[in-house]
Amino acid sequence: MSAAPIVLSVVVPSYDDAVLLRGCLQALAVQTRMPDEIIVVDNGSHDDTAAVAREFGAAVVTEPQRGVLHATAAGFDAASGSLLGRLDADSRPQPDWAARVVRRFEADPTLGGLTGTGEFYGRGPVWRFIGRYVYLGGYFLTMRLVLGRLPLFGSSFALRREVWHELRPRLHLDDPRAHDDLDITAVLSPATGVDFDRGLRVQVSARPFDDFAGFRRRASWAFHMLAVNLREVSWGRRVVACARGRRMRRMQRRAPLRAGR
Repeated sequence: MSAAPIVLSVVVPSYDDAVLLRGCLQALAVQTRMPDEIIVVDNGSHDDTAAVAREFGAAVVTEPQRGVLHATAAGFDAASGSLLGRLDADSRPQPDWAARVVRRFEADPTLGGLTGTGEFYGRGPVWRFIGRYVYLGGYFLTMRLVLGRLPLFGSSFALRREVWHELRPRLHLDDPRAHDDLDITAVLSPATGVDFDRGLRVQVSARPFDDFAGFRRRASWAFHMLAVNLREVSWGRRVVACARGRRMRRMQRRAPLRAGR
């Protein structure tokens, strides 16, 4: 019996981001493989976020409780797809983004999560270089060392629906400083296989570098969430459990090859 076809829902949280959201939805409108569902989560906006979403045929979910983790959870909970994609309002995915996501999950039943990286727009080449190789490069390296596994990048990732339902009860939704990609990464089961696709790139706004106070706030929230999650499961236990999970996944991927001999 063949596997059921993948249904891709793409969730885009937005708070007063109508202008940048338009660019994201324009990019989704020209995908080589269209998402089956697009959900914009209006996280208490005062601008035209909802109107822009409806203009592009996206469903609108209203989440009045502020915070990107709450908005992401509301969108994922409302989504009907077997695969849940996640973009930011300022993300501009490449035309093959959706097709690439679906293809990777169709090809590998052991894959529970997929993430890519970003290229910054809105500033000069020096800031774009710093953003890609220092800011994002540092994020991937540091979080992988601290959490024992590849982190998800909030501006471009996807999860299987069953993975979302399994991890959701462990999220820190009551923490006002929780951020979705870091917290989701930290509470993922060690058995969940997550891959990085270098070709799964999106353009993202360079606004994190607009002012030092905003950058410092993001950094402090990241360190806060690391501390919260490491108090619950220590670094050593995480590293060992995630290494065991990767080993089990390798065995699962080899099993069909052995059976075919």
